[in-house]
Amino acid sequence: MATVYNWQLGRKMDYPYMDSRPQKQFTAVFNINRCIACQTCTMADKSTWTYSRGQEFMWWNNVETKPYGGYPQFWDHKILKILWDQGKNPMEWFTSAEDKDEKKAPYGYYGGDTIFELAITKELKQIAVGYIPTDKEWRFPNIYEDTAASEKTNIETKLAKEFSELPEHQRWYFYLQRLCNHCTYPACVAACPRRAIYKRKEDGIVLIDQKRCRGYRKCVEQCPYKKPMYRGETRVSEKCIACYPRVEGKDPITKGRRMETRCMTACVGKIRLNGLMTGDPDNPDPKNPMDFLIRIHKVALPLYPQFGTEPNIYYIPPRWAPRGYLRQMFGPGVDEAIEKYSAPSRELLAVFQLFRTTQTMISRFEIKYGKKVHETLVNGKVFELYDDTVIGYAEDGVELVRINVEEPTWESSEERMITY
Repeated sequence: MATVYNWQLGRKMDYPYMDSRPQKQFTAVFNINRCIACQTCTMADKSTWTYSRGQEFMWWNNVETKPYGGYPQFWDHKILKILWDQGKNPMEWFTSAEDKDEKKAPYGYYGGDTIFELAITKELKQIAVGYIPTDKEWRFPNIYEDTAASEKTNIETKLAKEFSELPEHQRWYFYLQRLCNHCTYPACVAACPRRAIYKRKEDGIVLIDQKRCRGYRKCVEQCPYKKPMYRGETRVSEKCIACYPRVEGKDPITKGRRMETRCMTACVGKIRLNGLMTGDPDNPDPKNPMDFLIRIHKVALPLYPQFGTEPNIYYIPPRWAPRGYLRQMFGPGVDEAIEKYSAPSRELLAVFQLFRTTQTMISRFEIKYGKKVHETLVNGKVFELYDDTVIGYAEDGVELVRINVEEPTWESSEERMITY
């Protein structure tokens, strides 16, 4: 048993394995606001890694419609219910000024039990609380797609029209993009009795040694995100491998440089940015786009940080969904993240432009600030347009992309305007 520091929770916690914080950490940021659920990422991953016999229901990458969708079904509902029913201070965050620390506790202090601590408290013969999904729960990767939640009952909806406006829509749903989180404190690594799962020190990718695996499914049971999956054909478990040959730079397209994963590079909506952030959360690199979005600007948040695994896939929350639901999913940093996303700074806007501009991982960015070229008034607010350029560099310093942050706009003349 180790005592480790989880920066997402703002405190130390018990973890039943050795501390495995890597030198660099594989990570990704997903902008939920821009996802159209085309499932191109899902099929790119499927056609690359899970097209063989026995993998028919194995989807390492999937896109779920929240609040009702999930793969496997109810995966988050079940874990949240366990933490709520059995944990102390169930999922309670303390976010006063004295509980916050820009480095140690950026979101505040989590006072509830993690999945590891609850298993210890209840003296369970498990590394973490969890469950094995039934066969029915693995049936449909996109069940309840585009099914909306409503503030009104069905009867009320028939009697009155609903309307949608920010900050929260009355009828709402959003798409959640999911793959293995390659957690800093993975439950699957700690749970495996064969020590067949390991986390790489050089990039933080979590892999399964299938020669050692015997298919005990402890990883399936105790991963709260349900991303290790059992393959009955071979009787071993499999999971997302973060396309590690591409991350290692073995694809000839990028000439030895690190490359984004298949699901990232296939993204039609340009909602994904994939790279490596620094392993030390206390010393983020302000010029690394992943560190900037996650640890410095804090516009991208972890998925269910209260589980305690310190996941490394991050999300920019949707602006229109109920804030209470989003806080449960992404923690107490939601309001600040949405505020920053809705009115981005010049630097943040520049980093947003780097999403899906190249297949090579961007390790450093630089902004060349220009002069103001336009100013407009929208809803009583002044918006200024600057001639800024953002440049993305590879790990070896080679320039990968150079792009204007904002494109100029033109207003049609009055005779071309359509009036009613």
